[in-house]
Amino acid sequence: MVFSALDRLKLYAELMRINRPVGTLLLLWPTLAALWMASNGVPDTRVLLLFVVGTFVMRSAGCVINDIADRNVDPYVERTRERPLARKAVSVKEAMIVAGVLLAVAAIIAALMQPATLLWACGGAVLAIIYPFAKRHTYLPQVVLGGAFSWGIVLAFIEVQGSVSSPGWILFVGSVLWIVGYDTFYAMLDRKDDIQIGVKSTAVLFGDGAVVMIAVLQVSTLFSWYLVGDNMNYHYPYFIALAAIAGLFLWQQQTVRVQPSISVDEATLQRAAYLNAFTRNVWVGFALFIGLVAEYALSSPAA
Repeated sequence: MVFSALDRLKLYAELMRINRPVGTLLLLWPTLAALWMASNGVPDTRVLLLFVVGTFVMRSAGCVINDIADRNVDPYVERTRERPLARKAVSVKEAMIVAGVLLAVAAIIAALMQPATLLWACGGAVLAIIYPFAKRHTYLPQVVLGGAFSWGIVLAFIEVQGSVSSPGWILFVGSVLWIVGYDTFYAMLDRKDDIQIGVKSTAVLFGDGAVVMIAVLQVSTLFSWYLVGDNMNYHYPYFIALAAIAGLFLWQQQTVRVQPSISVDEATLQRAAYLNAFTRNVWVGFALFIGLVAEYALSSPAA
């Protein structure tokens, strides 16, 4: 099949998940929250722009790297079989060139930051590269993803303060717990296929207790982020945001308890419910970010 130049660009955009911004937002909100926290309010405009663009570029690069690693697995998974590499609409060579360009852009962005930030950014890149291969060797690839998606928190503190404060590390831990939870929801979409082809995940590890384990992770996330507020002497805006997040977690838990339908089979309903629960985490990250923006706008927390 011959594709025009415009068609190829569309395929590359699909490879980079530009048509699916949920993942970028899930990465962006905790990063911005950390920037506000590390800056004790509105961060420098230049730093803010670098982190926003860097978030988009690194998420896109991670998706391309993931698809290259999973190109022989994705065709056998219902959710991923239509990806450009899986359906052979894009060659491996093309995908590697796209990934290389994105990583080069990310390196340029990192080079515009503090030298220490550039050094720490290498750690985040390593996590992003390791993630797809973690599915082959461990049932905890979601933990690796949690570290990769939370790395922006570390970089924000390094760039602004030169080191990560104790509350910053607690924010990071809470973010990792949150991501393991919501990505387990996402992995539930593939669990049946993953078991058949030997791909590992927390959804496979937790089995029938997955939803309960996600609830435990959500409670642990809330407790971690409560400790952040307690350590920073935050006031009501931040804790109202945590209350909203608790409500969102309850909403997700309710969402995955599907009711039988005479028109749609239960498996289809359950998959849709897991996907809805996953995507609603965009609002969790947004609530955290808005809570910190409001905290610094309306209060004067101790640094």
